[in-house]
Amino acid sequence: MTTPATHTPDPSPIRSLTVLPAVRQDVELHTADGVTLVGELARPADGPPAATLVTLHPLPTHGGYMDSHVYRKAAWRLPALADLAVLRFNTRGTASPRGTSGGAFDGGVAERFDVHAAIEFAEFHDLPNRWLVGWSFGTELVLMHGRDPSIEGAILLSPPLHRAADADLDAWAAFGKPLVVLVPELDDYLRPDEARRRFARVPQAEVIGVDGAKHLWVGESAVRRVLDEIVAHVLPDHPVPLPGTWAGPSTTAEDDA
Repeated sequence: MTTPATHTPDPSPIRSLTVLPAVRQDVELHTADGVTLVGELARPADGPPAATLVTLHPLPTHGGYMDSHVYRKAAWRLPALADLAVLRFNTRGTASPRGTSGGAFDGGVAERFDVHAAIEFAEFHDLPNRWLVGWSFGTELVLMHGRDPSIEGAILLSPPLHRAADADLDAWAAFGKPLVVLVPELDDYLRPDEARRRFARVPQAEVIGVDGAKHLWVGESAVRRVLDEIVAHVLPDHPVPLPGTWAGPSTTAEDDA
């Protein structure tokens, strides 16, 4: 839920619940094994997107879903601030206020159909310059199932490397597409030094340690760092850091997932 739009002639701070203008559309994805997944596509309000983020959320059995806070804020901000399209969806068996996706959680196995359906949706709808963005469990899905020739690359947030194995890293190395790895200094599962060792198998991987950050990227400074890194890699010519203020119309969400 959001408040009615407001417009201020002077820039106002972009806060944790600020929702900037975008064209937002509820969507359904249809997998090859017959499952319907629910999601949302947010696009720039004033023209075509410069690039597209296909997001894969954290572990649903531990509270992850399409509204996990970094992804909600990406959808709230990046269409307006960076002309990005943001596709969010619930993997199979996952529920959110948007609805519940069909099927049942399968530990990352049958979720390969979910990843493929999201990529195919973006491709079918002519969303340009598609990048996968995985967070925690979502990074496992990227590494195991995301090597599609239609994507430009992938960005990993807090990769635990539990399900994804060295064979998946080797496959990504052979795939050759860019891999950007954001690793919190205080992560619960994989910290920067160990991440650099593990991802050394992927010559094109860029591992970025983020001082003071934790696995869930809690706090506005952590979210801003993630969004800045995403934009810097997906749109190298776009200025970062992104603005912290907005002078146009905006709304305010009622809660922060």
